[in-house]
Amino acid sequence: MSDLNAPATPPSGPKPAGPWRAEVIQDFARSELFQRTFQEGMDLVEETAGYLDGAGRQASKLLSRNAALAYAAESMRLTTRLMQVASWLLVQRAVREGDMPPGAACEDRYRLAAEDICRATGEGADGLPRELTAFLDRSERLYERVRHLDRRMYVENEADEAPHPVLSQHDRLKTAFGG
Repeated sequence: MSDLNAPATPPSGPKPAGPWRAEVIQDFARSELFQRTFQEGMDLVEETAGYLDGAGRQASKLLSRNAALAYAAESMRLTTRLMQVASWLLVQRAVREGDMPPGAACEDRYRLAAEDICRATGEGADGLPRELTAFLDRSERLYERVRHLDRRMYVENEADEAPHPVLSQHDRLKTAFGG
């Protein structure tokens, strides 16, 4: 039974991005940093898929039972990590190309997910092929960079969507000088 005197809870869901956050998102999507990160991410996805479908598949057949199990677990972690990164990068590209408004990119469904899987480091990587461990290292570094960007752009200061300090000062100057 509900309490009629209890305060109503606000509906949950994505909050619209403040104007300064939308600018930050658009500026990043148009930046050289984004372009380099996007290219690196898509190249790594392609290289990894080629390895796992080719040389990696052959290498996994030569592993001991325990190493083969570790290989399976780590290759799943690798693909999960890369799909999270690729998805995030594609959202940023959609913003850059005008296919998605910056405010929509703030929705939780476009944030990096499966962090517990993506950030975990595998146990027993000793017997894994050197190529796989290299892909794991590269993907982990890329994931951490994208995670940092995601937090800076979408998560930090989310609770207090304060206006950008420079824009705030600009508005005060316009008001002071009758602009």
